[in-house]
Amino acid sequence: MQTAPYGSWTSPITPRSVTAASIRYADSIEVDGDDVYWVESRPDEGGRSAIVRCAADGTLTEAAPAGFNARTRVHEYGGGAYAVHEGVVYAASFEDQRLYRFPPGGAPVPITPEPGIPAGLRYSDFDFGDGFLVAVRERHRPDGEPVNELVRIPLDGGSDPEVVASGHDFFAAPRISPDGITLAYLAWDHPNMPWNSTTLWKEDLGGTPAWVAGGPGESIFQPEWSPDEVLHFASDRTGWWNLYRLAPDGVEPVFEITGDVGACQWLFRYRRYGFLGDGSILAVATTPNGPLVLAVDHGGSMRPLPVPGTYLPPIMATAGDSVVLVAGAADRFPGIVRMDAAAGGITVLAPAPDPGIDPAYLSIPETITFDTPDGPAYAHHYPPRNPDFQAPEGEKPPLVVFSHGGPTASTKTHLDLAVQYWTSRGIAVVDVDYGGSSGYGRDYWERLASTWGIVDVRDCALAAQHLVAQGKADGGRLAIRGGSAGGYTTLAALAFRDDFAAGASHYGIADLTLFTGHTHKFESRYLEWLVGPYPAAREIYDERSPIHYLDRITCPIILFQGLDDRVVPPEQATVMAEALRSRGIPVAHIEYEGESHGFRKAENQIRTLEAELSFYGQVLGFEPAGVPKVPIEGL
Repeated sequence: MQTAPYGSWTSPITPRSVTAASIRYADSIEVDGDDVYWVESRPDEGGRSAIVRCAADGTLTEAAPAGFNARTRVHEYGGGAYAVHEGVVYAASFEDQRLYRFPPGGAPVPITPEPGIPAGLRYSDFDFGDGFLVAVRERHRPDGEPVNELVRIPLDGGSDPEVVASGHDFFAAPRISPDGITLAYLAWDHPNMPWNSTTLWKEDLGGTPAWVAGGPGESIFQPEWSPDEVLHFASDRTGWWNLYRLAPDGVEPVFEITGDVGACQWLFRYRRYGFLGDGSILAVATTPNGPLVLAVDHGGSMRPLPVPGTYLPPIMATAGDSVVLVAGAADRFPGIVRMDAAAGGITVLAPAPDPGIDPAYLSIPETITFDTPDGPAYAHHYPPRNPDFQAPEGEKPPLVVFSHGGPTASTKTHLDLAVQYWTSRGIAVVDVDYGGSSGYGRDYWERLASTWGIVDVRDCALAAQHLVAQGKADGGRLAIRGGSAGGYTTLAALAFRDDFAAGASHYGIADLTLFTGHTHKFESRYLEWLVGPYPAAREIYDERSPIHYLDRITCPIILFQGLDDRVVPPEQATVMAEALRSRGIPVAHIEYEGESHGFRKAENQIRTLEAELSFYGQVLGFEPAGVPKVPIEGL
């Protein structure tokens, strides 16, 4: 074993191995007969989203022609880009956003009209009726924000889509009853997000809608019809997303637990439960102690099933007497598995990637709880681990704080080489579920109401201080990084606190006021909940914007930005970089052509990892092995 400073260790976990292991299951799982379908996001193919079919014998094939990119831009984040009905795949093309039909062995056929504005008619979240499907459509206009509505689309594309529900700012989850008569769906309006306040409606197709549930302060999630025509849905009216149904005399609970059978709906087609062949329910819940898998009988009695991992995202589908879902663990990448609901047996349909890394190099996280003024908060600490190296006696490791996006998202509890890349080089990581994160109930994520830039920043700093106090990190070598909302938290932490010596913002927000007028419709009013009403609270927006407090920033910053980003436009990074230069603060600013909100191309993911490691080495005082030196202006 060699002795070398933390951060300088050589590692078999290269940037290339990180991207090779980063196939993401980026959309819903669908079941059609004996076949199971899912979507893989493939960095080595430019981030293409490929639809994969798993036949009954386990054979895997692509369900759409080679090169087809199944990705919708509704809400920009997408999800629900495809569906399958009687062996025929229907999918949105990323290139033109039209909806295509892929008959087995046949050429793709567009079934929606060509838009007047390029990619101006976008479709998502499909369900099937007799000879048609219903979908969310986002209609872009030359002036004004896009119009969202539900439309009926003939499966043969023989006529233009027909609007069946409109009048709200947003729609999701259109679901047709088994008898084909009634349509249920979710709707919400500005300034709400779908996890703040949504409403559930039902109507005869094209008829007058009737309110079912939801409203101010209540989020409805995943309406579904049972095989016997009963409408089910999740609601967080108790503070947790639990399951309810519409009975003849009103809404009644199916079961209640201290856990979420729901999720913040950043993407369409999220699922947390489904119906088995006998009409009973299989549900997946997140709790502060980890996920649960529950079999629920007709009377609401619950039976726990084996949990196939510590990471069970809201991507699942029931199939007969089994459930197909994405599952990962701290020592295992996410894969697609089928679990028998009766016996709990598990069959792997799509194994997790095998990067060929010896487990001795993998850091297994420790879940930590630390005190905040609002109560306990949570994080996952990954200590440095490399069997080939030890640090000099008395040295403590540098620590990188990971601040997740959303901000009402959460940390990921599966094996991620993008974390192990750091720990195997002698850099500790703490991934923080700051107040405002989902998975801990409504009260926890509501800690961020009107306090974005305060609570998240504070909790990230407190997590780092907690580890420093325990002797697990060097208090003089703390860095913070994050993407999107986590990028804002990073910049805010550097502007409003003095805990950190370096920061890396990936497509983060520097100017909240600028963001309000230059982002997409879905999040255009999100800041009213996170910060305050605009323009009435303009002063608060300025107070929370790192761009206005450059005199408080004393440490170097590296900025990464995609030039096609419509969520956080490139000007956010540009104005921050220019302002830092003008103040003489060391800065590196890296931009990527053809990348949007998140980097999908392998070559850009590799460059980002190498540049960020080099940046930390130069700032925190270690010599990283095997990466080119990134130029830092002013250092």
